[in-house]
Amino acid sequence: MNSSTIEYHKKELPPRIQTIGIVLFIAGLILVILSYSVNSTRSSYNNIIGCIFLVSVGVGSLFFVALEYVAGAVWSTPFRRVIEFISFVIVLLPLLVIPLLINVNTIFDWTHPAPADAMMLSKAPYLNVNFFIIRVIVFWLLWVGFYFFIVRNSKQQDETKDQMHTSRNIKLSAVFMPVFAITISFAAIDWLMSLQPNWFSTIFSVYYFSGTVLAALAAGTICIVLLNESGYLVIGLKSDHYYSLGALLFAFINFWAYIAFSQYLLIWYANLPEETVWFIARWHGSWKIISVGLVIVHFVIPYFGLLSQPSKMNPKRLLVMAGWILFAHYYDLYWLVMPNFSKEGFVFGWMELSFPILIAGIIILAFTYKSKRQNLVPIGDPKLKRGIDFRL
Repeated sequence: MNSSTIEYHKKELPPRIQTIGIVLFIAGLILVILSYSVNSTRSSYNNIIGCIFLVSVGVGSLFFVALEYVAGAVWSTPFRRVIEFISFVIVLLPLLVIPLLINVNTIFDWTHPAPADAMMLSKAPYLNVNFFIIRVIVFWLLWVGFYFFIVRNSKQQDETKDQMHTSRNIKLSAVFMPVFAITISFAAIDWLMSLQPNWFSTIFSVYYFSGTVLAALAAGTICIVLLNESGYLVIGLKSDHYYSLGALLFAFINFWAYIAFSQYLLIWYANLPEETVWFIARWHGSWKIISVGLVIVHFVIPYFGLLSQPSKMNPKRLLVMAGWILFAHYYDLYWLVMPNFSKEGFVFGWMELSFPILIAGIIILAFTYKSKRQNLVPIGDPKLKRGIDFRL
């Protein structure tokens, strides 16, 4: 291959991938419907976990696409399109949001505040059903809008090879960054923090952001490694690209741990009842096991799994660790949400498995749908050749 050429041949993904997605989606949908019919309250809390997990993967992926444009990064260009495909799940978020809006009065205590609860009543201008629904719709429209325009420019560049599309996306991405920060913060407050409306933490949004970035990066890493190892991406990607993915995963694992410990330390040190009640609930009964397990699952295992340089460059290790990190993020969201449903101890059964199965089907089907209509590589991007030649 000539050093000045780019060797990429579009190939259709195996039909079995779509079949797996269809099977998972149908099985998950049936289980979700059954779970709602058996216990709608428990299912609603699981729905929150699934919904906010999908937000992490979809909106977090769009964040990485925008970050590449703003930073002018080169090494990630050969597989940026893969991240764009994953961010398509933003469009499908209403599948999980609508059932929650129907059951909003069942889930959130602030929808029916006690007359004597002065603190909750003081938050009523923000925490009310109408304004809550408006925020959900506005945030989704903003995410979909930025997704549409950024991806459209990327797709058109495949055909025109015009640098103008990159310039447009840099400007769009620069605007998206503060929009992302604000919307993802309020989404965390609305869907997670307001489950216990009398509790507050000024660092909670950053805590959710750290998990969001990890989940999106892990989902992207799984797709990138599988596609590249199977010969679906551009020829020339080396272990240096894998190392960069592994290093980012490792960095944000440490960032998540830092933010999680900071939140705990500040609340423990202040020792204010209105703040400590949140952690006490997660140290009650069998929730103590889940709380200790979170440290091991979300930090200790991925930390040592990606600590060495060779581990960051090994595709099999990256796949295992990225899959584990996705599981850890779901575990983290379970720890954040479910103590509000089951205060005496954790619950786990087939209902808790219904939404992960449905979400896996949604992501696979979304990815296969996009892969049939676009190249897996942004062949018109002027940075592509430099990205392929990237070496540490």
